[in-house]
Amino acid sequence: MTDAPISATSIPLYLQISESLIREIAAGRLVDGERLPPERQLAAQYGTTVRTLRKALLEMEKQSLLERVQGSGNYVRSSQSAQSIYSMFRLELHQGGGLPHADILSVDYVKKPDDLPAFGTSAHGNRMRRLRYLDGVKIAIEEIWLDGDSGRVDPTQMSDSLYRYYRLNLGFWITRAEDRVSIARVPEWTPESFTKPAGEVVGYIERFSWAQTPDAVEFSRTWFDTDKALYVQRLT
Repeated sequence: MTDAPISATSIPLYLQISESLIREIAAGRLVDGERLPPERQLAAQYGTTVRTLRKALLEMEKQSLLERVQGSGNYVRSSQSAQSIYSMFRLELHQGGGLPHADILSVDYVKKPDDLPAFGTSAHGNRMRRLRYLDGVKIAIEEIWLDGDSGRVDPTQMSDSLYRYYRLNLGFWITRAEDRVSIARVPEWTPESFTKPAGEVVGYIERFSWAQTPDAVEFSRTWFDTDKALYVQRLT
């Protein structure tokens, strides 16, 4: 068990930059045909080197989200086929977008409690509790249950993107998810650093996630501060 909040292992910086830009495109804050700022200016904005920035831009170019015109600059190209690490993370800042980040509050391997809906094939599961941010703004707390038959979670290897961790460390990937959005009271285990106290009514998401098996492998609950973030589902 992890007793105090720790930072999850970050994804590489160049992927953080590309993910941030992809979420800006998805939110409509960067539009098709828009020219990005000069590379040195953009690198300074993200606090990195031009070399690292170019790796991020190359990642976007591979997904047809960027057109690099010699002597002119880098231009945004919208694409419905882009594969974002956070493509299934539906919370955004009110102004749109925001790069996700998480602090791990606890990780335990325990028997599934009676109040959990049925999912998976094991009586046990990995219970992960995290504090979530967008662009450094606290927006949510979450409790994720991964079925015990899907593997044991090592908190020292977890990344900000759990779905990426599942693929790289446990050998499976999430193919689809079902969200149920409503309201609920913040649970008693919420950390004092969260924006809302225990018992206050906030936005609430229940999610079932499937991998390459008929049974859902993951169930999660997210309590989010609607003063800070919104649930956004785009249909294309």
